[in-house]
Parts: sequence; C-alpha cells; structure tokens
Amino acid sequence: MQSLLYICNIKDTETMKERKIEIPVKVYTYDELNEGDRQLIDRAKEMTYHSYAPYSRFSVGAAALLANGETVCGSNQENAAYPSGLCAERTTLFYANSRYPDVAVKALAIAARNESGKFVQSPCSPCGACRQVMLESQARGGEPMRILLYGTSGIYELSCVEDLLPLCFTAADMEV
Repeated sequence: MQSLLYICNIKDTETMKERKIEIPVKVYTYDELNEGDRQLIDRAKEMTYHSYAPYSRFSVGAAALLANGETVCGSNQENAAYPSGLCAERTTLFYANSRYPDVAVKALAIAARNESGKFVQSPCSPCGACRQVMLESQARGGEPMRILLYGTSGIYELSCVEDLLPLCFTAADMEV
C-alpha cells in the first residue's frame, strides 16, 4: 500500500487568506485489498459489461456495500437524447436508497472500461453530479462512505465522499 496526498491551495481574494486542503489517498494493488474489497471491486468490474454506452463507448460499473451486508450494483446507461442517460454511481446509489432507504452505504467501488474493452489504467473518478449524489447518500446514511476507484495501475481508497468533493455544497449551506 502506498499513500498519496493531494494538496490544493485556495486563496480568498477579499481577505487574502489562503486555505490548504489536504486529501489523503491510499493506493493498493488488487492483491493488497482484503477479500471484501476485492469482491466489491470485482462486482463493479462485472457491471461494466451491463453498461449501455453506444455513444461514449466508455463502460462504467459500480457496486455499493450496504451496512446490512447487502451489495447493490449499477452501470452507466446512455441515451441519444443527452443528458437523459445516467452514470453508474447514480444508478447504484439511487437503487440502494430506494430499495434500502434507512441503510447506510459503507463503501462504493467504481470501475471503467474504454472503447477497446480494456479496463482503464488510472482509477476512474466520478463526475461532479455523481459526487454530489454520493455526498447526499452519505449524509442520508449518517456515516462515512469509503470510495474505491479501480484502475489496472492501482486502486485508490478515499475514506469519505468529502475527499472527492472538498468545499462541498450541503443542506446546511441552504440554511439562513
């Protein structure tokens, strides 16, 4: 296991203050993962074969481990009428939250294959819309959701959704 540390500096031009955000990322090989995480990654990889991606030819699969021990999965589903399709992360989380509304998502694994059918080398990171849905799902469950991003060069583990979405927008931001 290796560790990465992503550092982002943000400057506030009104007060000229600078804020440093550090995001720890653990990097594993597949063999270094525990059995449960390997199974979750395998399910996400398997779901890429259920993807409907005739336009992008980029197949994504996701698998969510729930607090009750259940695993639910999804894949991206495209549509000629963009943006009517849906990403794998959202199909998975929407299903999990509708089927098990009071059960937290403990971990979410994401894998992707390119148009040649090979799994991507660098771990595939969720789009902004998926990150926001992941954040809401985590808040709904009331506990951190671990994120596993699969790539043939390594698997990134993030301890919670905020690590994917620093300075995130939450329900608290709408309060007066």
